[in-house]
Amino acid sequence: NKVNMELFIKRHKELWRRTDFIISVLSGFLFLIGSLVINYFAGIYATERASNTVTDIILDNLPTVNTEFIFVQGIFIFLLFVVWLLIKEPKQIPFVLKTIALFVIVRSIFITLTHLGPPADNSFANYTGIIKKFTFGGDLFFSGHTGLSFLMALIFWEKKYYRNIFIAISILFGAAVLLGHLHYSIDVFAAFFITDGIFRIAKRLFIKDRQLFLS
Repeated sequence: NKVNMELFIKRHKELWRRTDFIISVLSGFLFLIGSLVINYFAGIYATERASNTVTDIILDNLPTVNTEFIFVQGIFIFLLFVVWLLIKEPKQIPFVLKTIALFVIVRSIFITLTHLGPPADNSFANYTGIIKKFTFGGDLFFSGHTGLSFLMALIFWEKKYYRNIFIAISILFGAAVLLGHLHYSIDVFAAFFITDGIFRIAKRLFIKDRQLFLS
């Protein structure tokens, strides 16, 4: 309605007039762009050096299922939802951008350490287009789909409705990459624990942004 729209516009005007907010948003965007560049080269490095596949107690007992819609379209729908939340509440932008960037950098470091080949009978070969610009097949540990959605649950933890949505999405993504044999089980289960650590670091690194987020 008209009142909500006026409040929405007022929130944006008040924040975008602040120099410190603009600088924080710009630095967040630059940090995110830099992290994606690092992720790109880390993914190429890990995939080029990928060794043989290994056995996995869960995957060995799961048939390969085509989960392309969830893996590809699902992540874009998820990201659009996050963008909508940030547009709705612009004060959340700096902390979310910087925390996602930190997540991407940490994951980039992890995927360069151990170079396992993709799980046997994986359905990754079926995926084409823009998704292969960000996912290469050898960048396995840890699951970005699972971790990123769980990261959003941690960020929005105080808002129960959004928290539950993001937890459900992380479980859905985790199940999808396992059913598609796109990740080993350790990639999925470890994502929750590593992501929690990343979030705790982000709260210490980006204190002012977190305070603004919670204000």
